[in-house]
Amino acid sequence: MKKLEIHTTLEVYDNKEELAANDLSLMELAVKARHRAYAPYSNFTVGCALLLENGEIVTGNNQENAAYPSGLCAERVAIFAAGAQYPGVAVLKLAITASPKDDSFHKPVPPCGACRQSIAEYENNQDKDIELYFMGAAGNVLKSHSLRDLLPLVFDKKYL
Repeated sequence: MKKLEIHTTLEVYDNKEELAANDLSLMELAVKARHRAYAPYSNFTVGCALLLENGEIVTGNNQENAAYPSGLCAERVAIFAAGAQYPGVAVLKLAITASPKDDSFHKPVPPCGACRQSIAEYENNQDKDIELYFMGAAGNVLKSHSLRDLLPLVFDKKYL
């Protein structure tokens, strides 16, 4: 038997104000998107903003449904909208913020597994890393230089 060790390094910012100006602006758009989320069942709101290579910014937020599996996470709302509106344009950065509606959660919230897989599809297809920034309502912001930092053993088209 052998062991496979996988290491990930993330950058940690004390708060969003420590981000570079353009990254702070992207996170602020994610915060605005979070406040528009439709989360009447969980009361847990998520906002996402992504920067495309052409300079366009696309936002998304979680959209819940009484039939729970029919809802969609903020990250997938945004990345699918970007793919539909700007096909073939690379995604450079993605900012995510998540918290209950009362803004009480201050730990960084990474994308869920389904969102990681969806983001990985875009990152693999464009053959260019996507930077991810994620936070709660306030507090630390974590930065990943690539989705592979969060999902190192990604399932992709090579397995099909």
